Amino acid sequence: MRYEGDIYRPPPEADAYILQCTIGCSYNKCTYCSMYKNVRYRVRPLEDLKQDIAMAKAAFGQNVEKVFLSDGDAISLPTEMLLEILAELYGAFPKLTHVSTYAGPQSTLDKSLEEFKQLRAAGLTMTYLGVESGSDEVLKSVRKGVSAEEMLCAGKNIVESGIKLVAMVMIGLGGSGDMSRQHAQQTAQLINQMNPYLLGILTTVPMEGTALFRQVTKREFTLLNPYEVLQEIKVLLESLHLEDLLIDSTHGSNLLAMKGTLKSVKTDVLEHISGLLRNQDSQLIGKAYLGRF
Repeated sequence: MRYEGDIYRPPPEADAYILQCTIGCSYNKCTYCSMYKNVRYRVRPLEDLKQDIAMAKAAFGQNVEKVFLSDGDAISLPTEMLLEILAELYGAFPKLTHVSTYAGPQSTLDKSLEEFKQLRAAGLTMTYLGVESGSDEVLKSVRKGVSAEEMLCAGKNIVESGIKLVAMVMIGLGGSGDMSRQHAQQTAQLINQMNPYLLGILTTVPMEGTALFRQVTKREFTLLNPYEVLQEIKVLLESLHLEDLLIDSTHGSNLLAMKGTLKSVKTDVLEHISGLLRNQDSQLIGKAYLGRF
């Protein structure tokens, strides 16, 4: 596998063959993100991608069942190019059943619903959309580049095309105080309308070198303490109404891990959080609830 820069991929794609379609992220301005800072965004030539696929076929034969198209926003590629990449992949790997990619909201909005339907028909099965928040105020403060309404439109186009959508949101991205509740409630409202396949929950962690890290060190942004994190998760879960929505908060940034459908974990998780909030102690870290699909 030829690759330039550091490799980033969602945890569920750990066993996927990674095909680097772009180098870097087409947007790369979010205040919290430390990824792709050392590379210049550009699209790799289609011929290079075909050579990479041929190399992978020679190395792995017919054993490739999953492919992840990287880097940060392969959905930014022209639709015609993506269709050719998908055709090449499925032609090379007869056992291939899953092709996924990150999808930036701006790049997603640049494509029509019909284009996404074409991509689904060609074999694009899943996209990961960094929703982060349903609050216009929060999205603006972290320089996401779109409004909540635009984010909803981007997500709904993916869902309506038949491509599975993983919507990722960030606990604590609004900081402490009243904004925490607003962030949680409006994020839940957006997810309820978007109706993704899976909700991936992460917790805001300021990474060195990012604008958010500088805001934290200058005390311009206040991170949530562990109990405020739990309270925000509680508000988020209470405000979600999609019973069959899959939820995964097993990412390493999270204080509380849960995995399962909303209807299977909601009651127990809320009771668990309420107990932790009632009986606060210094041993909170590591106390988690893990549900199952």
